[in-house]
Amino acid sequence: VQLQASGGGLVQAGGSLRLSCAASGSTFSINAIGWYRQAPGKRRDLVASISSAGSTNYVDSVKGRFTISRDNANHTVYLQMNSLKHEDTAAYFCNAKTTTTWGTLNYWGQGTKVTVSS
Repeated sequence: VQLQASGGGLVQAGGSLRLSCAASGSTFSINAIGWYRQAPGKRRDLVASISSAGSTNYVDSVKGRFTISRDNANHTVYLQMNSLKHEDTAAYFCNAKTTTTWGTLNYWGQGTKVTVSS
């Protein structure tokens, strides 16, 4: 599985961005795709995820502001980010989880940087 993340940029507080994560390769094996973020000097944390069944999950700090969705035909997952805050500034990474006989495998895309100016 290969993941290509895009859509980051510089935006003013209160603005919006949409991140995209395009999957290729063995996409049929993906159980869930999530967006994580990592600010400088901090750990990488889950922001939102969507399962193959369409179930979504959000960290409390983005509920009501971020929406994760997917386009199955194009194997792409989106993260619509509205009402952005300075504290949303981070590198955002998409992650795909697959389940094999050896357990769960994680695949990561390259980060896309989001900078929110206050």
